[in-house]
Amino acid sequence: MSKRYGIPKISAAIQDTLQILPDKPGVYQFTDKDGKVIYVGKAKNLKRRVSSYFHKHPENAKTAVMIRKVAAIHPIIVDNEAEALLLENTLIKKKQPRYNVMLKDDKTYPWICVKNEPFPRVFITRNVIRDGSRYYGPFTSGITWKNMLKMIRSLYKIRTCNYLLNNANIESRKFKVCLEYHIGNCLGPCVGKQSEQDYLAQIDQIERILKGQTNSVIRNLKQEMRMLAEKFAFEQAEEIKERIFMLEKFQAKSTVVNPKIKHVDVFSVVSDDRAGYVNFLKIIDGALVQSHSVELRKKLEETDNELLEIGMVEIRQRISNNASEILVSQPVDFVLPGVKITHPQRGDKKALVDLSLKNAYYYQLARRKEQIKQSPATRITRKLNTLQKDLRMKKLPVHIECFDNSNIMGRHAVAACVVFRYGKPRKSDYRHYNIKTVTGPDDYASMKEIVYRRYRRLIEEKRALPQLIIVDGGKGQLNAAMESIEKLGLRNKITLIGIAKRLEEIYFPDDPVPLALNKSGESLRMIQQIRNEAHRFGITHHRKRRQHSLFDSELNQITGIGDKTKEKLLTSFEGVSKIAEADFEQISKVTGPAKARLIYRFFHPNSNPD
Repeated sequence: MSKRYGIPKISAAIQDTLQILPDKPGVYQFTDKDGKVIYVGKAKNLKRRVSSYFHKHPENAKTAVMIRKVAAIHPIIVDNEAEALLLENTLIKKKQPRYNVMLKDDKTYPWICVKNEPFPRVFITRNVIRDGSRYYGPFTSGITWKNMLKMIRSLYKIRTCNYLLNNANIESRKFKVCLEYHIGNCLGPCVGKQSEQDYLAQIDQIERILKGQTNSVIRNLKQEMRMLAEKFAFEQAEEIKERIFMLEKFQAKSTVVNPKIKHVDVFSVVSDDRAGYVNFLKIIDGALVQSHSVELRKKLEETDNELLEIGMVEIRQRISNNASEILVSQPVDFVLPGVKITHPQRGDKKALVDLSLKNAYYYQLARRKEQIKQSPATRITRKLNTLQKDLRMKKLPVHIECFDNSNIMGRHAVAACVVFRYGKPRKSDYRHYNIKTVTGPDDYASMKEIVYRRYRRLIEEKRALPQLIIVDGGKGQLNAAMESIEKLGLRNKITLIGIAKRLEEIYFPDDPVPLALNKSGESLRMIQQIRNEAHRFGITHHRKRRQHSLFDSELNQITGIGDKTKEKLLTSFEGVSKIAEADFEQISKVTGPAKARLIYRFFHPNSNPD
């Protein structure tokens, strides 16, 4: 199958590079004719790996296309394969090559931070700042980190304030104890009621729990409890006992395999035609203390082994770890210094790999559902279904029309109708209307006229009617539109609503109580989008009519008066007759004295404005 692509032609420059490549581990970069890096790869043997691209038939069509674009090869020699893995990962992130597997992880997952400061705070954050603070995570589930923080704060009395608790501030009594101190959740380090040594001992135990070293914490607490009991400090010993009970309960929920399995990392991979999904589990003392998954977008039909290697390097870089053994779902072709990599076939370790595979499959399913949910067609259908439900419609509103009126004191009265189909504007179906039967500023009568004209024509032409009509206005405009709908015999065949601007409430005919949709909900946002589009479309036509009317005005006969000045005058005085009646001072306020003198002399040739 691969032979159909043919062995690529090699330029003289590439041939020269291939001849001098060393038989050593390293990283290679392919660049195109513009010098842009299009692919980064690693190799145990640079000469053998890079030469295989140019001396063998390409494995697939995408690889064949990439090889034809290679204009130069840039190798980087490293000491061992582990360094090559890390360097490859770094260069891919930096260069973003077109043909490399790309990490598809669009969420910034939360971490639990132990802040580098006096009396360290412990809190959740999505921003990892390299200031010496320690970070534990990331947590892909909100429930996990919430339960972890809840348990830590029930076990240990640590501060939640953001005061700078250095010695100078504490000794100067700069702070006062807060409510957390009074209800017993904090021991008051801000006023010197708790020593830093005692506080840091708590932080040490918290960090060991976060690292999964719960057994060592329990052992220390049991020793402390016995010492307190020997001193007859039974109340304090009872507090320690309750703490031990909570930790053992937490540990029992986390134990998934044989506690003799001390500290291992587990990696597994599943894939489809589009991407690979790598899962990571951290196991300490037989307990699952962390799980994380990443999606890797395929570019060159990469194998599961390649995807697993890339995912392992990415996750280990993201989550600093010192596990001496790694369990994998399939063999990998690389080594890490001081780390044993095992592909178990049976027993408890195989059970851990199977658990990781289940997590990888679940993550794959979740990502697929998310992609389907986010696809444009699915998203629009969901919005329309929500709108149908919120407006209690019998039919899905795939065809929506909206009307808007525009006029200034009854002059240049126009209306607009916009059409949306499947949630998107159908601009070829937009219509402008000049009001014909209404004199003066009567929005209700104007709405009645255009709604009647619109749907009488659709009925006559036997064209499809909308499922939903939106009127820009409140009860008055809505009732006027309803009169036309009834006259045409369309009542109960089309849903008609009005949207009032002030409170953005939805009105229905014959219902005095408006519907208040969720202000941040999809239904109201869609109605507002359609209403705003109708307003924009109507205002555009209205401005054109006003502009056109300027050219039929007496003002055109005045030399030195431009279109903008004419528009200002007509807007301010509401007609040429009012301009003619105005005195020089009134005109001057609108146009300035120089132009006002020209205008005043035109209408009053025998008078001198000065």
